[in-house]
Amino acid sequence: MTQSQDNSSIAALQRVLQGLRSHRYVALGAVLSLILLTIATAVTPQIFRWGIDQGIAAKNSTVVWESAALMVVAALARGLFNFGQTFWSESTSQGVAYDLRNQLFIKLETLSFSYHDRAQTSQLLTRATSDIEQIRSFIGTSLIQVIGAVITLVTISTILLIMNWQLALMTLAVLPIAAWILTRFFTRNGSVFQRVQEQLGDLNAVLQENLIGVRAVKAFVRESQEATRYTALNNELIAVSMKTLYAIRNTFPIIFLLSNLITVVVIGYGGAQVIRQQFSIGELVAFNSYLLFILQPILLIGFAAPAIAQAAASAQRVYEVLDAEVEIRDRPNAIPFRTCGGRITFENVSFRYPGATVEALKNVSFETKPNELIAILGMTGSGKSTIVNLLPRFYDPTEGAVRIDGHDVREFNLMSLRSHIGIVFQETTLFSGTLRENIAYAKPDATLAEIIEAAKTAQIHDFISELPEGYDTVVGERGVGLSGGQRQRIAIARTLLTNYHILILDDSTSAVDAKTATQIQTALDDLMEQKTCTAFVIAQRITTVRNADRILLMDQGLLVAQGTHEELMRNSPLYSAILESQVKPT
Repeated sequence: MTQSQDNSSIAALQRVLQGLRSHRYVALGAVLSLILLTIATAVTPQIFRWGIDQGIAAKNSTVVWESAALMVVAALARGLFNFGQTFWSESTSQGVAYDLRNQLFIKLETLSFSYHDRAQTSQLLTRATSDIEQIRSFIGTSLIQVIGAVITLVTISTILLIMNWQLALMTLAVLPIAAWILTRFFTRNGSVFQRVQEQLGDLNAVLQENLIGVRAVKAFVRESQEATRYTALNNELIAVSMKTLYAIRNTFPIIFLLSNLITVVVIGYGGAQVIRQQFSIGELVAFNSYLLFILQPILLIGFAAPAIAQAAASAQRVYEVLDAEVEIRDRPNAIPFRTCGGRITFENVSFRYPGATVEALKNVSFETKPNELIAILGMTGSGKSTIVNLLPRFYDPTEGAVRIDGHDVREFNLMSLRSHIGIVFQETTLFSGTLRENIAYAKPDATLAEIIEAAKTAQIHDFISELPEGYDTVVGERGVGLSGGQRQRIAIARTLLTNYHILILDDSTSAVDAKTATQIQTALDDLMEQKTCTAFVIAQRITTVRNADRILLMDQGLLVAQGTHEELMRNSPLYSAILESQVKPT
């Protein structure tokens, strides 16, 4: 583990501890219970000493019974205060984990597309689940163990020095050695614990891919190969996990040896003092009892060290997400986007996706007119979807500007801009819930009449009406049970229900038959005249876009031609070639 990584882990743990401020009263209850538990524990050996020296040795049965009663009271107190510190510390840890989960989810929702393009979903899931659970366990168990150990060490060390300072110094000499061993363990093995979490994320990635793509796995008879791939990563996880066990194996036997040596010293030196009558038998028993109490904190710290190292690595991974820069954000004094005149301008726009080596768009310029239907056509990877992704600021141009009615889209309030741009994505995403909830996703308060109207426009109402539960039919995970065309039409209905001024259809009828696509397009044409200032339609088929007011022809990130269908037929060889390839008989 490098020095910078070590510092980052420590800083991450410090930030976790700062999160306790929001739960300070509950945390204070845990610490107070812990202090009372320590006091009850520290008093117990003194009761032993009093009972032996003043009761058993002096043959005073009254003292023996009184000491026994006090032992019962002390035991009850220890049980009560132990429950209190466990309950309050667990409550604190759950509160911190709750806060972190919410913060992480909200941050993931606000992070830009570019971040999600780079980040592995499985790693994000691991951070939101396993890593936060490691932090919760640290707050609820390891932290309270360490605090309790420190309080116990200070209390018991003070008592031992008062009872017999020579024997106490011999006993306490082991503490710096144990502290050095644990510090060395923490600094040397922190990166190993971080690697465990990363390997767990990789394992989850394969699991997630196979759960989502189970049909493809079965269709191509890849079960055994996927099992082999999962097993290989599982073996790597075991190998890394074993390294943590080896680290523990190489550290804690030494601490156990030191604890045994302390017992030998106490029995030997303390027994000699008893023989010389410099120490009573009761004091030796009490001292030996305190020895167990002072060794227990050392062992607790030792056992907590791996958990602390794991929590530090997990905290660092969680805060990497929480500290990630939100690349697309509102400018100061951003203005609300309320109306749209229909003049959308691309001024010398170039764009490159993060990590890409080539530009997706190269010096693209065009301007729309009010109420114009713009079709964007081109081969796969030509930059069609990239153009419409810049309008709602899913990304910002690398160069140039995108304007709506003369305003750079970066001047608008992001929420108001996106809420007035209706988008049907090429990849359809449905959420768990009913069909009604999915259609009304962007407008939860929509009436059933509004939902039905949108569904009729999307040519999906008849299908839904034939279902036994109708609009209350529960959608399977990711829309399983629905055809691609049905999912696509539900997505169209969902978009039509929004308060959009600009409508974007990204190859939104690719999964439906030609007749249904024509019906949808006819209904959309009527709707566009009523609600939109400008509409963009992306398609692979020329038949889908030939009636557009203007067609933008893209090729390898360049806008190579624009015009009506007839104009492009006359002036664009590429357009003619695409048309010929689509109508050519097979």
